[in-house]
Amino acid sequence: MNIGIQTWGSNGDIRPLLALADGLQKVGHRVTLVVSSIDNRSYQVICEQMGLAYRQVPAHIDFDMEGFAQRSFKMHSLQWLRALLDQAFFPHEADIYAAAQQLVAENDVVIGHHFLYPLKLAALQQNKPFISVTFCHAAIPNPSAPPLGFPDLGPYFNKLSWVILDSLFNWALKKPLTRLWLKEGRIPPKNCLSELLTSQKLNLVAVDPSLCRSSEAWPSYHQACGFLNLTEDTQSWCFPEGLIDFLEEGAAPVYLTFGSLQQAVPEWSMALFIEAVTLVGCRAIIQTSSLKYPANSRMESIYFIGQHPHQPVFEKCAVVVHHGGAGTSHAAMRAGCPSVVVPFMNEQLFWAKQLQALGLAGRPLPAKKVTAVALAEGLRVVLNSKEMANTAKQSGSVMQKNQGVAQAIALIESCVSPD
Repeated sequence: MNIGIQTWGSNGDIRPLLALADGLQKVGHRVTLVVSSIDNRSYQVICEQMGLAYRQVPAHIDFDMEGFAQRSFKMHSLQWLRALLDQAFFPHEADIYAAAQQLVAENDVVIGHHFLYPLKLAALQQNKPFISVTFCHAAIPNPSAPPLGFPDLGPYFNKLSWVILDSLFNWALKKPLTRLWLKEGRIPPKNCLSELLTSQKLNLVAVDPSLCRSSEAWPSYHQACGFLNLTEDTQSWCFPEGLIDFLEEGAAPVYLTFGSLQQAVPEWSMALFIEAVTLVGCRAIIQTSSLKYPANSRMESIYFIGQHPHQPVFEKCAVVVHHGGAGTSHAAMRAGCPSVVVPFMNEQLFWAKQLQALGLAGRPLPAKKVTAVALAEGLRVVLNSKEMANTAKQSGSVMQKNQGVAQAIALIESCVSPD
């Protein structure tokens, strides 16, 4: 088949679909990947290595991540999402939709990031199958559990909570999310969160099964395929010599990163990390986001590292401090590392609580309130917990056996087969 894939967002939104595109190509499908990168990172080189057709649309997104983070730091989730879309999505909606229309015209089936309603609309207009990919199951209606932030009042009242969440999301975002549909003469789905932003044919939930408790209560088109783990760049990446020397010098270090969010708060995050590990007195690898601390440099028992595939380095570490992004949470789990999570928003708080419930993390330390003293204490708790370390190793061993890309491909092929 000819398959088109389109995604939007930061590196964490793009890597899983790169992994899926690579897997589909390897089993004989022809794949085109269209990316809208809010941090303007290009994936041209890796796509050429994989043999994937690649387009970046638009070529540049004028988005000040650091300024946005400072302005939106204390917003609630719906305010934050609306502000992000206003600055980094809606101004480019026409370009993204035009790219989606071309992608649909060229391919037999299209697969899109769950927020790419323009791709869903383009597929509907041209009568082509559309499959969505969701990286977090927090917004999938499930009567067995309430939405994040709602009390658990049992299956009957939990259903009402999900209806309320749909209504809140519609109130905040339905008008801008449905403008394109109305412009094209289409009646949009009633609810944006539970209908507009997913495929009702197949929504791949790219989450490891161990995290998808009570998934049997989901609507049938939501299918957990497992984490879409990108391995191509991991295989070609080499440890810097300085990092090899650092790792050989002593005990396993802690690792600290806020992923792509770190670009938005570079100086604050580096100061927080350095002070916390100094208070604990532990060895540390910090993903640097500041010119003050160049990549592959050292400061006593701290090694600063630049951008790199997380998995191979996490496997050498004792604990991972991170923001609770879906990709980083899975990478820490897969590496058999317990976590200390510093969530910036509700979705990341959801991941923090998922890890905590599985015995893979301490209590969440929300970024709005976290201090170096609190982070140091959180690190001490996890570092001193043999039970958490053992649980993380066991979970990592199980997760490494789960092949998310292979399962996703099987679900896709079954969904769109002529039978």
